[in-house]
Amino acid sequence: MPLDGPALRRALGPDAGAGLETVHSTLCRREAGAFQRAAKGGDALLVACTQESRLFLELNEETEGAAGVAERPIRFVNIRESGGWSKDAHAALPKLAALIAAAQLPPAEPVPVVSYVSAGRVLVIGPADAATRAARMLADKLDVTILLSRAAGTLPQERTMAVHAGTLTSLTGWLGAFAASWTSANPIDLDLCTRCNACIAACPEQAIDFSYQIDLAKCTGHRECVRVCEAAGAIDFERAAQEVSESFDLVLDLGAVAQIALHQPPQGYFHATDDAALIDAVLQLRESVGEFEKPKFFNYKQKICAHSRNEQIGCVACIEVCSAGAIRSDASLKGRTGGGGIVVEPHLCVGCGACTTVCPSGALSYATPRPEALGSRIRTLLATYARAGGRDAALLIHSQGAGARVIGALGRAARTDATVRGLPARVLPLEVWHTASVGIDLWLSAVALGAAQVWVLMTEEEAPDYRRAVAAQMEVAQAILTGLGFGAGHFAIVDAAGVGVDALAVRPSGPAPAVVANRGRAAPDPALAAVDRALAAAPATGVGRHATFTVQADKRSTLDLALDHLMQCAAVVPDAIALPAPASPFGNLIVDTAACTLCLACVGACPEAALADNSDRPQLRFFEKNCVQCGLCATTCPEDAIRLEPRLLLADGGKARAQARVLNEAEPFCCVRCGKPFGTLRAIELMVSKLSGHAMFQGAAAARLKMCGDCRIIDIHTDPGEVRIDEL
Repeated sequence: MPLDGPALRRALGPDAGAGLETVHSTLCRREAGAFQRAAKGGDALLVACTQESRLFLELNEETEGAAGVAERPIRFVNIRESGGWSKDAHAALPKLAALIAAAQLPPAEPVPVVSYVSAGRVLVIGPADAATRAARMLADKLDVTILLSRAAGTLPQERTMAVHAGTLTSLTGWLGAFAASWTSANPIDLDLCTRCNACIAACPEQAIDFSYQIDLAKCTGHRECVRVCEAAGAIDFERAAQEVSESFDLVLDLGAVAQIALHQPPQGYFHATDDAALIDAVLQLRESVGEFEKPKFFNYKQKICAHSRNEQIGCVACIEVCSAGAIRSDASLKGRTGGGGIVVEPHLCVGCGACTTVCPSGALSYATPRPEALGSRIRTLLATYARAGGRDAALLIHSQGAGARVIGALGRAARTDATVRGLPARVLPLEVWHTASVGIDLWLSAVALGAAQVWVLMTEEEAPDYRRAVAAQMEVAQAILTGLGFGAGHFAIVDAAGVGVDALAVRPSGPAPAVVANRGRAAPDPALAAVDRALAAAPATGVGRHATFTVQADKRSTLDLALDHLMQCAAVVPDAIALPAPASPFGNLIVDTAACTLCLACVGACPEAALADNSDRPQLRFFEKNCVQCGLCATTCPEDAIRLEPRLLLADGGKARAQARVLNEAEPFCCVRCGKPFGTLRAIELMVSKLSGHAMFQGAAAARLKMCGDCRIIDIHTDPGEVRIDEL
């Protein structure tokens, strides 16, 4: 690929460009000595090759005088498939400089981990033949228990493992902590059965097979099997159905329908319906004994969670989008804020981050890496690209798994196929753990920092719910940019779900053969070709002046910074931009003043301090900047007087969003005894009217309804003869 060391050095600057005087085009083999010489130095090493990372690490270990990776880390960056292997390779220098600069950033701070402990006790669920076959593959490494899902097949004569029969009623948990329950209703007790086969021979209806279970649909009640099994006593038609519950570390499900039907099943659970899936599951199960760790992917702040307050339900976005079943409601949880929230089970969380993307308040935030670390990487990519002369940058967010393989396949195809362009020079790949973890705050920040477009490469890794959630958030982000006059086309999902296995296969590197109009070669993968065409889209309108702000840990703060800069760069700033519901994290509240009694229940329900009262007079005030459109105020309002209006208020240069606005106010009602205002005229009159016919509120008791709390107590003690039990 065309590389210009001096030009890269100039693009990167004196610090990041150190060591680029010489470009090694075949470093991994022919010029490995250059790496060994560099390894003897004390400086950190960055190798622009990921394919041979294992070789470089081994060379470092074998090089006398080289520091170990613990003292001097070695980092790797792919500039080949992501830039050099492209029809645009001659113009890719700004991108290569950006990738090299971003790769030199310090690693993200470590995060807490979630631990698993597995002793290797595995439950195999399925018909006898399939379950026995799988169990034999595992028995030398694991403690196997079989649960027969139906009466069919053949069990081995030797009793080398526990075998149960029944209908699974519950399966929950994760690696090292599965709980399984099943109902056993078959007359043959497999613990007592000696597998002598006498019952099979004696049954005239052939209702018993070599799984040693009775097909009750065929059995007509001869009970010959009971007679021949008298010594063992394994057959009892009068036995009541038994509920059995046991704990396991691992589960292998061989049924046609998965017992845990989630797009992201828990770790330790494997569902196999064909031989290829079975072999893959067996290989992983055999290595699933011991202690394991994974990152705790999220942070949660219950105080600002907009899910529930006082057992009223508001935002449910995170619960609905989680494909791992890791988030549940706990609306009855009582805390400092007087409300409930959600519970996220870290052992079930797979780190997709979709919950953090759809969370409007920032109560859920991604931790691997944290937003500020990923924001720093985005800023470095875009700033270096622009400084090196790059224009119209498109940020391509992709996963480090299937997404990286798609980019690799594009690069390889571009070398050998005249119809494939490869990754364009203006497309900057950004690798993340999962594409759904990056949301509107970082997308809009990327545009403010200089990206003309932000694309998300989605493969079969992404659940349908993730795609819908990301698409909905993109509609909101695009509505904002369109409303500010930047046009359309800034955000898109690049669909790579159909890219075939052949296209993703890693092929040996080496000189590319001459390309002659694709003659004599297989046609490119259609899905890969579609990805290639999508990445060749024309650039959208970006900002004229690139921002320099730092992405914050708090989602709302980052959004404010991005919006402020976008408004400064916009040709025209409208008073408000209508946003699509229900994904909008911004909006207004419309109060029906004729219905509202100013009870202020909505103020107590709001978790974001968007609603407030006024200690001087009956007022309902609103800070639109704080509103996340969770709807808790609307569900709490006893008069159904509140309606949500998704929008972004930009009046007065955006200052109006932060200023208090009165949604409703009323004349105060003054205490008839001391004259102090303590409620609204309408509310007190309504209460007096409703209670006027009640026997308990006559005479002095009726007058006390018009007194403030202090005077009511004084009046009760002054005239105790009129005190009622309900008043006490």
